[in-house]
Amino acid sequence: MDHEHDITAERREDLGFSGTRTAKIVGITYRQLDYWARTDLLRPSLSDASGSGSRRRYSYNDLLELKAIKKLLDAGIKLEQVRRVFENLREHVGADIAAAHIVIDGGSVTLCDQGQLIDLNNTGQSVLNVLSMGGVKSELEADLAPTSDDTFAAADDDVRRIG
Repeated sequence: MDHEHDITAERREDLGFSGTRTAKIVGITYRQLDYWARTDLLRPSLSDASGSGSRRRYSYNDLLELKAIKKLLDAGIKLEQVRRVFENLREHVGADIAAAHIVIDGGSVTLCDQGQLIDLNNTGQSVLNVLSMGGVKSELEADLAPTSDDTFAAADDDVRRIG
């Protein structure tokens, strides 16, 4: 039964999602979705409208981006800022948007990418470096690991016991 569900989900993803279904899933109006497509905020990747009667088809990744766009708008980020954010985000993470870690602080949107904080609002340039304490701990553990040169004679160590 699970195998059938997986096949159905794969087929649905291959066929994509209609504009109406996409708008419902993302939690926006069809009118918003249409506006975002016409103004190139996000065009459907499977099939774009090409005249009267044609239908847009959105991929799973399109839905993911649309959901992220909605969350940014809900957080108070203006639509023009969201456009810049996504231009810079796509430049830094490419198609793998699900791997992105985004920090929203007021009107500021920052990407945490490989130990750097990158300002997505303006230039897409690195603004700060992030120090991973897990990395520092691993480095310390490696530094503390005994080597063959180490001798651990308790009487010779300058160890101060607390407690």
